[in-house]
Amino acid sequence: MMRMRRITPSAFAVSASCRHGCVLGLAMLVASAPVAAQAPLTLAQAEQTALQNHPQIQAAQFTSLAAQQGVREARAAYFPTAFGSVTSAAAVDGSRIAAGGLNNPIIFDRFATGVNVGQLLTDFGRTHALVDSASSVAQAQEQTVQAQRAAVLLDVDRAYFGALRAQAVQRVAQATVDARQLAFDQVNALAQGNLRSGLDVSFARVNLSSAQLLLVQAQNDAARAVAALAASLGLQTLAPPQLAEEPVPAAPPAASAPLVAEAFRQRPELVAARFSADAAMRLADAEGDLLRPSLVAVGAAGVTPYHQTGINDRYAAVGVNVNVPITNGNLFPARHAEALLRARAQEQRVRDLENQIARDVQVAWLNARTAFDRIALTDQLLEQARQAQDLAQQRYTLGLGSIVELNQAQLNQTQAELDAASARYEYQVQAAALAFGTGQRR
Repeated sequence: MMRMRRITPSAFAVSASCRHGCVLGLAMLVASAPVAAQAPLTLAQAEQTALQNHPQIQAAQFTSLAAQQGVREARAAYFPTAFGSVTSAAAVDGSRIAAGGLNNPIIFDRFATGVNVGQLLTDFGRTHALVDSASSVAQAQEQTVQAQRAAVLLDVDRAYFGALRAQAVQRVAQATVDARQLAFDQVNALAQGNLRSGLDVSFARVNLSSAQLLLVQAQNDAARAVAALAASLGLQTLAPPQLAEEPVPAAPPAASAPLVAEAFRQRPELVAARFSADAAMRLADAEGDLLRPSLVAVGAAGVTPYHQTGINDRYAAVGVNVNVPITNGNLFPARHAEALLRARAQEQRVRDLENQIARDVQVAWLNARTAFDRIALTDQLLEQARQAQDLAQQRYTLGLGSIVELNQAQLNQTQAELDAASARYEYQVQAAALAFGTGQRR
């Protein structure tokens, strides 16, 4: 029988910049590691791998860094601007620019270099509002990173416990095949000695075939679960790992109201939506400040090594410019109104998100309570099914029961074993979903 290789924790130390090469290196490490030195993959190791390697988290982090640069862009208006110029001009004697404007300047032959400096003195709060808006956007994006991390961790938990459940179901299916193969061999031997009928052999064969079909499906589900686990880790492929069992969490709280309140405080999606609403409102304030004047100081200085007679070889000038908006076809009022309406729309999105979170937390709480109760119920059902199967086996052995009765008892036991194998992992999945819904996963 082929021995299954395990994955070492070091195989999952994938860097944030890892791509196809890391996947290949991971596979080579798995193939080359000695079996004796390997250890089961724990949930904590799987989560750490996903946090370091998952492209969705990295994309969110890059977007957050880009949003921080937006704050720098908005703050740039607080600082002076300076640029150098080199100008050369030649003109026909006595020529003026006569078309294209109301001015009528004379062009002088010259070659000059200089520096121009400008500094915003005040725009009566517009720049400040833009900086506040950009800061809120950056904070919202930081919360989005946390939300993406929580979503990835939830996917890892679901895939991890799904793989554990699939492997447990596969073990139950294999044990069922072994047991029914033994039963078929016994019935077949008794039938050859004329102690059982051909009908009993047919029922035993059907029972064995049903178990074999169950095993084939369980093997397929286990392979699919490994593929889902690889995707949740941010990998393309993954060798079938041996997974460590995780302790069953405590029972869910008795009421959902405190969980909803906790979710309103901690869910990063909701915090990000609130920051986005604040950013939209501050942008509306900045658009309203377009109607206010702006005060700018400007200065220029340079040298003119080549110039016509009458022009100095150096120049310097300073000035203050006040821009007062008068009319532009209601462009500024329309921009202010648009930004204000978008801000109010964002506030309504926050309300809608709160309603969705409250619903999701309540549903997750109900699912977790149901899954927790199913653990004890499925254990009780399994014990009863085993007792019933033992009694049916004894009755069949003594000739008091039929093969149909025994087959039904075996089917009930198999289903009870499958339910019991799934109940524990289903509760762990629902507990992870409840932790995600309340904002505890970061």
